[in-house]
Amino acid sequence: MKTMTCNQLGGACDLTFSANTFEEIAQQSKQHGMDMFQKQDAAHLEAMAKMQDMMKDPNAMQTWFESKRKEFDAL
Repeated sequence: MKTMTCNQLGGACDLTFSANTFEEIAQQSKQHGMDMFQKQDAAHLEAMAKMQDMMKDPNAMQTWFESKRKEFDAL
């Protein structure tokens, strides 16, 4: 089992996510993001805005996603 933080995944806190695959970690991070959005957490909303800007360029988002997958694999 491997662990990554919200911060490592582009978020705004040190909450940890643990899973056997990167896809599981990504799903946990996504759920956390939705929870923080519902709570209107200012720091997470700012981090989400930065991610949305990145998503405007599919190549940049794909590059980011692959770099995080490699980071996970290296743990």
